[in-house]
Amino acid sequence: MIAGIVGATGYGGMELFRLLSTHPQIKNIQLYSSSQAGEDFETIYPQLESNKRHTLRDLEAEVMKEECDVIFLATPAGVSSRLTPDLQGGKAKVIDLSGDLRLKNPDEYKEWYKKDAAPTGVLETAVYGLPEWNQEAIKQTDVIANPGCYPTATLLGLGPVIQGQLAERSSVIIDAKSGVSGAGKNPNPLTHFAHAQENFQIYKVNQHQHIPEIEQQLEQWDGSTEPVTFSTHLVPMTRGIMATIYFTLKEDLSTEELLARYRDHYAAHPFVRIREAGQFPCTKDVYQSNYCDIGLTIDRRTKRVTVVSVIDNLMKGAASQAVQNMNLVFGIEETAGLPERPVYP
Repeated sequence: MIAGIVGATGYGGMELFRLLSTHPQIKNIQLYSSSQAGEDFETIYPQLESNKRHTLRDLEAEVMKEECDVIFLATPAGVSSRLTPDLQGGKAKVIDLSGDLRLKNPDEYKEWYKKDAAPTGVLETAVYGLPEWNQEAIKQTDVIANPGCYPTATLLGLGPVIQGQLAERSSVIIDAKSGVSGAGKNPNPLTHFAHAQENFQIYKVNQHQHIPEIEQQLEQWDGSTEPVTFSTHLVPMTRGIMATIYFTLKEDLSTEELLARYRDHYAAHPFVRIREAGQFPCTKDVYQSNYCDIGLTIDRRTKRVTVVSVIDNLMKGAASQAVQNMNLVFGIEETAGLPERPVYP
C-alpha cells in the first residue's frame, strides 16, 4: 500500500509518518505540503532520518487520489473541507484529522469554526472514526472524519453510560486538560514557553470547537441528551489529555456494577483498558500509545460518578487512531503498526 500525508510537517503529520514508516502493510509514503514543497523532509526533521529520504511534494489532487491507496489530511481547519471533494472519486481512501468533516450540520461548523463548511455531500459521506463505537460503518466508507483529541477521551469515557441511558441528561460535566502539543506546531502566546511553563490555565471557556462534536455523538447515543458543560485547560507538559467527567446516575449501581458495564462493552476493543475499582490512570500510563485508560468511582453520598479517561493527544487523539481507522477500512488487523506498550517514564 502507498500512503500519502498532507500536512506532514505538523505534529500530527510527523507522528503519522513515524507510525506508517514501520507499518507492515505500507510500502511507500508520499509527503505533501503546500508551503514547503520541494524541500527534503529529513533535512527539516533529522530525528526522522532513515535509509530512505522523502521530498515534500506539491498538492495535485488528481495525481494523489490515483497513486495513493490512503491519504491522511493532517491539516489545519478549513483545508480538508476544500481538498476532500477533489480527492474523492479515485482509488484513495481519505482520513481527515482536522475538524472539517466531523460536524454534520454545516451551519454548526461555521458557527464554531468561523469558516465555510465542506460540501453537504462530503459531510454526508464522511463516517465519524471512533473505532470502539463505529467500527462497522468505518469498514464500509471511503472518507473518515478522525475524532478530535478531547472528544476521543470524553466519548470513550461517557459512551457506556450515555448509550445505556444511565446518566441524568443535564448532569454531565467534563473537566479536561491537555499538553501544549494539542495546540499544534505553530507558536502562539498561549503556548509560549515563558507563559505556559509553571502555569495552569483555562481557555476557550464555553467556546471550544469540540463541544458540538461531543454533543453530536452523545445525541446519536441518546436522543434526549442535553448540552454538556465542557471546560479545557492547558497543562505545562508536551503530551497527554485527562478528561475528568462527572454525572449523576439514574439507577442505584455500585462502582463494581458500573465497571462491569464498561468492561462488557470494551472487552472486544484492544485499545481501551478499564482499571480496577479504586485505581485511576494518569497521562504517563498511555504516553506514545494508542490506549485510552479509564477509571471510575461512584460517590455514595452524592450519587455522582467520577470517570477519569486519559489518552495521548497526538496518538489516540490523532495519528494512531487514524492508523487504527486505516487498518479497519482496509481489513487489516486492527492493531497492526501500532505500539503494543506505552513509553515510560
